[in-house]
Amino acid sequence: MFFQRRNISCPLIYRDIPLASPLESLKFIVFDTETTGFLVSSGDRLIEIGAVTIEGFNVCEDKVFQTYVNPKRQISREITELTSITDEKVKNAPTALQAIERFFDFVESEETVCLIGHYISFDALVLKTELKREKFNLKHLYTIDTLDLIGFIAPSYDMRDLERYARIFGTRIYERHTALGDALTTAYLFVELLWQFKQRGYTTWGELMDATKKIEVL
Repeated sequence: MFFQRRNISCPLIYRDIPLASPLESLKFIVFDTETTGFLVSSGDRLIEIGAVTIEGFNVCEDKVFQTYVNPKRQISREITELTSITDEKVKNAPTALQAIERFFDFVESEETVCLIGHYISFDALVLKTELKREKFNLKHLYTIDTLDLIGFIAPSYDMRDLERYARIFGTRIYERHTALGDALTTAYLFVELLWQFKQRGYTTWGELMDATKKIEVL
């Protein structure tokens, strides 16, 4: 039997932004997810989304998004110990589809150019996989990974741990392994990276795109 998939778009405005736009004029949203495990393509599920807005090289802690997500399965003891997310916390939480739709409403309300994350390919896969389960194709997801920007600024670094990078670059560290906490930690790291990027003479949206090899999920 043939099932026709519907499309759902992440409401970003990158296609409307001139490449010469100064970086200070742009809004970014940094986001993070927590899941029941790392095998999201084969059964693990989304349990939390957290996000925060960056505007004018400032982290806007008054503009945040956070929701737990009901994974429709039991959360393991190991994940609860890591994230502090329990079955009780997610029992009355929205479904993955509802949570993603609410997150995209937040993105749209902030008129955001793109999404930022640390090892963001995993978080993008989480969104894409959860939507695929509901017969949706995710379109127009445009992202920057802090790892790519670090690689451009300081190519000698070769690790992935968010907290270690935050310590190296002297930025704030929030509660680890919570979606909002990791989003805030990543946001302050990204702002520091933007300042260093600018100090090297790069000042525009187009230059940031080139430096981080922007990828669009079609």
